Amino acid sequence: MGVDSGLPDFRGPEGFWRAYPPYRGLGLRFEEIADPMHFAADPELAWGFYGHRLALYRSTVPHAGFGVLLKWAQRVPVRVFTSNVDGQFQCAGFTEDQVTECHGSIHHLQCLVDCGQPVWPADGVVVEVDHATMRATGPLPSCPSCGALARPNILMFGDAEWVADRSAGQMQAHNAWLRGLRATGQRLAVVELGAGTALPTVRREAERASAASGALVRINPREPNVRHGRGVAIAAPAAATLLALDDLLG
Repeated sequence: MGVDSGLPDFRGPEGFWRAYPPYRGLGLRFEEIADPMHFAADPELAWGFYGHRLALYRSTVPHAGFGVLLKWAQRVPVRVFTSNVDGQFQCAGFTEDQVTECHGSIHHLQCLVDCGQPVWPADGVVVEVDHATMRATGPLPSCPSCGALARPNILMFGDAEWVADRSAGQMQAHNAWLRGLRATGQRLAVVELGAGTALPTVRREAERASAASGALVRINPREPNVRHGRGVAIAAPAAATLLALDDLLG
């Protein structure tokens, strides 16, 4: 979904290194730089990556496919379940209570030492980054309660210290929404966009939510296959496909 807005594709080391050449020289793949240990061991390296991403996501304009989803949301109840941490759905116009971010959000922070400070918004946080080295050069975000280093409220690789409270609340609301649909006899259709198999959280949730009806539309240019024929596979990009579907729906 985000790639069609011009955001980098992190799948595979070559794609990641094309987007961030300094990490090729360091021999770091995405899953290695997106590791919470760097915030303690080398915070300038960690915040160089996430500070750049925070600025990038703030400046990115959501593509026209987001507008299609908002248009559909004016006709029928719609809820977003995403593993993207970029906040693009909210930027496009979805409200906070319509979105479940199962891996957290870069637009929220948590205390590195978990002093008890609840997760807080990253509003106003700017991290200066040397783009030649991808290292942070200025003051780093800190906890408003204890002054310790802050980190993004994102589920990273091998992350045992992620504070999941915010996402857990969203997930509770998501499940309550699904139960409400079932209780009132409303039919559910699931449109899945670009969810891969390497981190299958979204694919599994899409299959779970659509299990009763098989009303799953999986839009994915690389991995469109649907298990057991329980849905429709479309091997195409998100934005163009959503626009085409909207034309068909009228």
